[in-house]
Formats: sequence, C-alpha cells, structure tokens
Amino acid sequence: MISTLVRMIYTLSITTSALISTISTNTSTSSYSACCSYPCQNAGVCVSSKHDGSTYMCDCTRTGYYGKNCETSTWSTWFTKLFKPSKAMSHHIMTDWKYKPLTWIVNNVGWIQDRLMAAQFIERAAFLDSYGRYDSDHEYINFNAGVNKSLHGRVLPPVPESCPTPIGVVGAKTLPPVESIVALFKRKSFKPNPLKSNSLFPFYAQFLTHQFFRIDREHGPKFTKTWAHGVDLTQLYGNDLITQTNLRALKDGKMKYQVIDGEQWPPSLKDVDVFMHNVGNLTKDKQFALGHPFFSIMPGLFMYSTIWLREHNRVATLLKNEHPAWDDERLFQTTRMVLIGEMIRITIEDYVQHLANYNVKLKYKPEVLFGKPFQYQNKISIEFNLMYRWHALVPDYFVIGGDNYTLNDFYGHPEIVVKHGLNTFVDGLRKTISGQITHGNHHSLVIGVMEGIVEYGRDLRFQSFNNYRRYFDLPPYKSFEELVGEDNPELAAELKRLYGDDIEAMELIPAFYLEKRREHGMFGEMIVELGAPASITGLMSNVINSPKYWKPSTFGGDVGFNIIKTATLQKLFCLNMKNEKPCLDDILFTVPEGYADPSKKCLESK
Repeated sequence: MISTLVRMIYTLSITTSALISTISTNTSTSSYSACCSYPCQNAGVCVSSKHDGSTYMCDCTRTGYYGKNCETSTWSTWFTKLFKPSKAMSHHIMTDWKYKPLTWIVNNVGWIQDRLMAAQFIERAAFLDSYGRYDSDHEYINFNAGVNKSLHGRVLPPVPESCPTPIGVVGAKTLPPVESIVALFKRKSFKPNPLKSNSLFPFYAQFLTHQFFRIDREHGPKFTKTWAHGVDLTQLYGNDLITQTNLRALKDGKMKYQVIDGEQWPPSLKDVDVFMHNVGNLTKDKQFALGHPFFSIMPGLFMYSTIWLREHNRVATLLKNEHPAWDDERLFQTTRMVLIGEMIRITIEDYVQHLANYNVKLKYKPEVLFGKPFQYQNKISIEFNLMYRWHALVPDYFVIGGDNYTLNDFYGHPEIVVKHGLNTFVDGLRKTISGQITHGNHHSLVIGVMEGIVEYGRDLRFQSFNNYRRYFDLPPYKSFEELVGEDNPELAAELKRLYGDDIEAMELIPAFYLEKRREHGMFGEMIVELGAPASITGLMSNVINSPKYWKPSTFGGDVGFNIIKTATLQKLFCLNMKNEKPCLDDILFTVPEGYADPSKKCLESK
C-alpha cells in the first residue's frame, strides 16, 4: 500500500512537472524564433509562441524526461540508463575479441539469441518513425508528412528559415563554399578498406539501395519515386507496371532473357522496350534491358542484375514443378516474394554482418518480433538516403581475368561482364579490395556525387551534426579534433578555417564522411547509429515478415519457404553460375587471403 502511494505521488509530480515544462517560456528580445537555439533536450519538441516567436515551450511528452528544457530524467529513465551500456561500449562488446566467450554463448543458445535480436530490432527501430512525422516543407509535425509516400521522411525537421545562420544561431551567416568542402574528399592516393571488403561489397550496397533510393530529380530531393520504401526488387522488375510487363516473359512466371555462350543474360534492348541510360554510346543490340535504367552504367550492377534474373527464373522453375496448375501471374508474384525474402536474409546475414563486423551472428528470423510492438510499414528518410553515398569504396582498378580495368574503363560498359563470363568477373571482384569511407578517397569519376549531396543537404536545411548525435543518444563532439580524430590535425585545422571554432556549426553531410572511424568498424558512429535503425525498419517492416504473411503458403509451400530460410550470398552466386571456380571457394564480401591490395599491382603494371 505504501509503495503504491509513493508511486502515485511520484507519477503526479512527474505529470505536474511535465505540464509546467510544456508551458514554460524563455523571454527573448530576438527577432527570430527562440527555437533556433534548439533549447529542448532529449527529443523534446520545441514550439515557439507569441507573435514574434520570442518565447518557446518544450513538449517532453513520452520522452522519459521533464523540466524546462526536458533536461531531467524520470526515475525509470534514470534507472534504465544506470545499467545500460553506452553505444560505444555496446559496440566494443559486440566487436572486441575479449568478449568472444560471451558472444559464443549468444550465438549458440537459441533463445538468448532470439531475445537479443528482438530487443535490438525494437530498440533501434524506436529512433525512427515508420510512418514519418516531418517533411522538408515544414518545421513542425504535419499530417502530409505521415501519409504522403511521394515525400522522403525526415529524422529531424529543417532549420527554420527565420534563423540567423544556416545551422540555427551558431556559425557564420553563410556556409563554406561547396568546392572547398568537396576538395576535402578528392582522392590523392587510394586508401584500402580497413575490413578488407572486396568489390562485391560496394556493388551489392548500390544494387540494394537503388530500389528505395530514388530521388525525384525533376522535383528535388524532398521527393521520391520509390514504391514500397523498402525491399521490393523494383531494381530487377522495374519501378512501374509497364516496365515490369515488358521485362516479363509472361509464361511460367519467368523474366525475359537471352543466351550468350551458353549463359543466361538480361535481354537485349532491341527486343525489350524499356528506358536505359546509355553513357557508352552503344547501339541497342549491344545494350541490355534492365529493371533500373542506371544499372547498365557499371558492370558490377549489371552483374547483380544478371545473378538475380537467373535466380528468379530458377525459383520460378522450381515453383512450376511444385504447382503445375498455377498460371503465369501467380508463379511470378510468388517468385518475387521468395526473392524479396532471399534479399532480406542475404542483406542481414551476409552484408550487414560484414559491415557491422560483430562477433554476434545476426539472424533473419521475422518470428522473433511477433507479438512485439513493431510496425510493418516504413518511410525512407532523406538523411538515410544521403548518408548512404559510399562512393569512396570504389577502387582505382579492377583485375578481371588478368586484364586491368580503370574505373573509367568500366563506366558505361556492361559488356565487360559478358566478355569474361560471370565466373571470371565475380572472381575478379571478390579479389579486388574496395576503398575506405573517409576524407581524401573519392575517385575523380565519382567526386561529383559528394558535391551533389552537400548541396542537397543545404537546400534541405539539415540541422547540425551534433544535433543528430544528440537525437541518436550520442554525446556531442566538443572539438573538430574529436570529430576527425587526433591523428588528423591538418583536417581539423582546415575544418576550423572553414566553419569557425565552434564545432556546433559543423553541417551534417560532410561530417558523415569525415567522422573518425569507430573501433573495429568500417566508418564513424553516426553512419552506424542512423543507418542501423533505418536498415532495420526498411528490412524487417516488409510485409512478408508480418505474422499473416510469414508462413509456407505465402511462398508456394515448403519449397519456397526453405529457399528463403537457407539463402546465402554464396548460394545465390553458385546456384546461378557454371559449376567451376570461384564456387569451389567461399564467395564472401571479404578479399581472400593473398589478395590484400591488387589495385597497387594494377598501378605498377600500368
């Protein structure tokens, strides 16, 4: 009885404090909104009041904090944080070899692993809104942001246009010239990937993300042309029904293809009417018809398009044998869902596992979320889109079948894959190391991407890098030296020259790629802490993972369900290539031993 009374009194005090915090104000004589200084902490929402915006209130509802600026934690929040390791410590435990006995237990005791995966999924996903709250046209929550799928979502609202500086109240009235920022990223000498990621990795990243990263360039970066805001394989099937129909064989659930030297390849553009970019000035009979108009530009993307095309036709054949009475439409739709499941599994268990570099084995098990507070919908945020421009991964050279290809040789020439055959081409990429995501490592052919996203970030009025760190429960940086690391004093000095002495003035997009690399990781903290929630919601919120979808009958029975449950990167390649090397070896996202940096050999041979 006494403990119940204490809890009631405490709850009443918190409610009263929260109410007071909601109506508390801060008097100012400034002509701009008081919210420009971002006074509200711990995800509290700032609302300016009075006609000139000189006062504000912080809405602390359901943040676990209260007070004038949502600065004081409730008892439950304080108690939870007391025993919860920091994100840096959690990453250290998951990646450091000293904790391998602990991670071995997690990997080998099923119920522990399931609970850990479910907890991680739910905790990470909680940082983002599956439906969206903000858009780039409004500085506040609005209905359109939650329902309009043609808009990108926003993690944080834009900086109000009335603020005295582009970041709010700190920094100069104008941001540094874009060309000065881009200069920080130009490659002087190739920096290899610290996790020894091979060149299968960046092309997989690009193939994966281009199904949901589809900026509507006609209307600007706040708009998107994506359908499902997640994995839907539109990069294989086309982003509209006309393209999809033209690419389908319309028989036995299969896709159109052509046979060259005994291998299946995507159909010729002269035979299939779809739009494709043609930077190599190839005639239609030398071009290929693909689901994404961009994927003919790089041989690595053409390679993945070919592999998934073959996989579609392989699975459709298996389903046809299992269900001979099914018509073309049902075979096609069921095959597509099987392939979506395969891509989600490979992405989590091979791709994300590699880039996270965790000792804990990640598992694709939708059932661990059943009965949990998890929503099966998603909205891609523009911050996630622009954070994922990992073009520094691209090396200077590729070695394919003994031939050396520069990036310029590759550009616009998918026929290189056909020339060497899929086996030889895949073997070459898996032995070619990719680059490191850091400053000074963008090839001249892709440096324009960095220029574009810096300009996008400014047009979208992103808040400061430190504000995003605060939102994702990371401590804000106190200096440029802390941001880039003590071993980069010249870079820190250049950033001070560009942005001034206040680290709070550092803009978001450049900082994504300038932040010092995390211990045992591929890149800095913010890419992980923003990317992980966005990836989880994008992958696990797919409708095929929901309780009423995730069952054998959805995927054509056990034959389709088992294809998903046993999918790996190795199987994807080896079941769709000739039965010869490299399938006698492991096909992973890591360069095999003895091929640490073949790009140097290429450079010497040139």
